[in-house]
Amino acid sequence: MMKYTVGAYAASPNQSHWEPALETAFYAALKTLPNLKGLEHPFLGRLHPHDDNWFLANIDPQWDYVFTCIPGIMTALSQNEQFGLAALDESGRQVALAFMQQACAAIGKLNAYLGRKAVSAIQIQTAPARHNAASSAAALKTSLQTMLQWDWQGARILIEHCDAYVPGHAPSKGFLALSDELEVLTELNRQLPAQQPLGMVINWGRSVFETRHVDGALEHIQQAKAAGLLAGLMFSGVSDRDSEFGAWRDSHQPPQQSALMPLGEPGSWLTEQAMHACLAASDAASLAVLGAKIGIRPASAGIDQRLATISQTLAMLDRFFTPS
Repeated sequence: MMKYTVGAYAASPNQSHWEPALETAFYAALKTLPNLKGLEHPFLGRLHPHDDNWFLANIDPQWDYVFTCIPGIMTALSQNEQFGLAALDESGRQVALAFMQQACAAIGKLNAYLGRKAVSAIQIQTAPARHNAASSAAALKTSLQTMLQWDWQGARILIEHCDAYVPGHAPSKGFLALSDELEVLTELNRQLPAQQPLGMVINWGRSVFETRHVDGALEHIQQAKAAGLLAGLMFSGVSDRDSEFGAWRDSHQPPQQSALMPLGEPGSWLTEQAMHACLAASDAASLAVLGAKIGIRPASAGIDQRLATISQTLAMLDRFFTPS
């Protein structure tokens, strides 16, 4: 059975507040998913955004983890537009490196608690937003050279491509172009041991947001694969249609509603056909990171609906690997 990484934090009932009992019930429900490999875990400066001890007490000891830094990066950018590993502003770059050191320490804390190297990868993003602050591939390379000197305890450093700044439409993230990111990764990998290369994760929704067409993610997968750098694929939806998720927003829409995805979003561009095309193009079974990150609306939705939406999304992936 294929198992998948799930960005369950996007589907949590605790989006605007923190109720430990509610989150405990949500995690208990997640543990019932047979095809859940583990969590894409949000990093905001400490192991858990609210309570490290709660997190350690409620995770499944068998889960594996992929840290994602985007929640912490976006929080930091709201306070300092110069923040980022690719920043030309040296103070902004150093603050971002300090944030990454905190991530490295959090990975160590989780691994120590579980008694194993449970974190397989950390996804970094190439802030700052180019429409607000200057950034460059050279600054990113310098930051990564520093990070590669730290002990990541087996976690691979992967760039998750977010929407690059494109003149003509408002960005969500507006970070470096995919070509710049791939160039830096290629240069650094020449100097690294073959068993722990840097790599690229494509997020379906963010690539489609950038390109404004449904095959945008497929094109980015092909570019990363051609460079020998494709290491992950995460599915989140996006749409040009206004809804509770918003038009052209990085709000992690579920896949498009269908007979097999009754809890889907009618306007979502993420169809099962699009997902399967990307899986076929990416040699999906060999990827280090594969899964989905799905938001839930309305905000008042119960845990049963949240779990069912995740389960239906993962079933779409399963149908690629085990077609009827």
